[in-house]
Amino acid sequence: MEAVSVGPPPRERRRLLFHQISVLLLTFSAYAAFHASRKPPSIVKSVLGPEAPSSSSGGGGWPPFDGPRGPHRLGELDLAFLSSYSFGMYLAGHVADRVDIRRFLALGMLASGASTSAFGVAYWCGVHRLSFFLAVQVISGLVQSIGWPCVVAVVGNWFGKSQRRGLIMGVWNSNTSVGNILGSIIASSVLDFGWGWSFLLPGLLITVVGVFVWAFLVSDPGDLGFESVTMEIEMNEPGVVDLEDLDQATGEEMGLLESKEMHEADPVTAIGFLEAWRLPGVAPFAFCLFFSKLVAYTFLYWLPFYIRHTDVAGKHVSHKSAGILSTIFDIGGVLGGVSAGFMSDRLDARACTSIFFLFFSIPALIAYRSYGSISMQLNISLMFLSGYFVNGPYSLITTAVAADLGTQDMVKGNSRALATVTAIIDATGSVGAALGPLLTGYISTRGWNSVFLMLICSTSLAITFLIHLAKAEVSSKMCERKSTMTSNNQTQTTSMDNASLRLIVNPS
Repeated sequence: MEAVSVGPPPRERRRLLFHQISVLLLTFSAYAAFHASRKPPSIVKSVLGPEAPSSSSGGGGWPPFDGPRGPHRLGELDLAFLSSYSFGMYLAGHVADRVDIRRFLALGMLASGASTSAFGVAYWCGVHRLSFFLAVQVISGLVQSIGWPCVVAVVGNWFGKSQRRGLIMGVWNSNTSVGNILGSIIASSVLDFGWGWSFLLPGLLITVVGVFVWAFLVSDPGDLGFESVTMEIEMNEPGVVDLEDLDQATGEEMGLLESKEMHEADPVTAIGFLEAWRLPGVAPFAFCLFFSKLVAYTFLYWLPFYIRHTDVAGKHVSHKSAGILSTIFDIGGVLGGVSAGFMSDRLDARACTSIFFLFFSIPALIAYRSYGSISMQLNISLMFLSGYFVNGPYSLITTAVAADLGTQDMVKGNSRALATVTAIIDATGSVGAALGPLLTGYISTRGWNSVFLMLICSTSLAITFLIHLAKAEVSSKMCERKSTMTSNNQTQTTSMDNASLRLIVNPS
């Protein structure tokens, strides 16, 4: 059968690549700025709350967070932010599927900058009312919830069902850890000048990035005339197409192509909330993320406080050193997220990869609590290891898994389902994220061993929600392998039969 090569024009490939890189950089910067603006509360906890009992300075704190009930009230602040964030996430995903994502995302960033700065203004105005801080945290949670559904939907629009989606999303999702690191460094570096600056500078950062998003982000390939081609073409050899199929492929690229008729197509209706919950895999991964995010966000909001209140080699570190030292956990999280994405791509098994990281995070947490106080070197090493395993599945589920589930075959190519599915998964996880820091505020007054026991139990529960999906992935792989072996055997049998027939016809 005659065959010819079909490939996208080089000029269009370069143009597409340019816009894909631009989208990755802009969305990466946007969500890194979101996380940088969330980090100040964890950095200033040790300043707002009561000092460590063995600290040389003693006393300290900022009313109403000083005194014996200080940790409880700090935990309530986290609850106020994360509960409103969780509620807002369900709403934001629903709205993002129905409005201009670029403007919606940019407005969320500008509002987040204002709310973050408002918390810091309390330092100069001498505000000591708990109700003020709670109100600011509630507003911050609502506007911060806009970010994640929007950036994941934009990246999903531009990269489709890439075979390297796990790796791409794993690298891209390091924006959370990069934002945490950046926020920790900024907030810690100006802490000596007054804790208000620790909020004001990250608030300014997300405002500036929000202006860039408003001006330059292209949320959908269709806005520039690119089209996603989902037609499957039988390939005889790599890069070769049968002439019988060429008529269907004429004028189209194998991927994303420029199309003048893109905007003339019928609009796609957004998927319903309950319908999205019923999609295969959404509920198990959502509840797994509930417990995974509980662990990750407990570290996000309480690790600097824990480092400040726990002696390392018999000494307590300063507020500034505790904030900077906590970035080691996020550095491990960057590598963990990339590794989880790469591994899940190679295995084509998201649930199995998540269970692998969750399982090994348990001994990592035990080791960090048991041996982290022996020396600074051991503390840093075990903190890095804990971040690697804790953030791996958290990163994978919130990116590649959410994108897979939001673009699966059952939604029939409905790209507008992506933000809704992403919001459902991350919002459910955010409920756990709200619960973890709140419980830590109360449990930590009774000892940190109880806090780590809570984290280990949460990780174990996260594993149980994925066992059924992991079994299905293993069974699918075994069936594929058996099918491949059967096909190879049939091919060999056919070849032997043909050879025997030729011998019978031509015995000479």
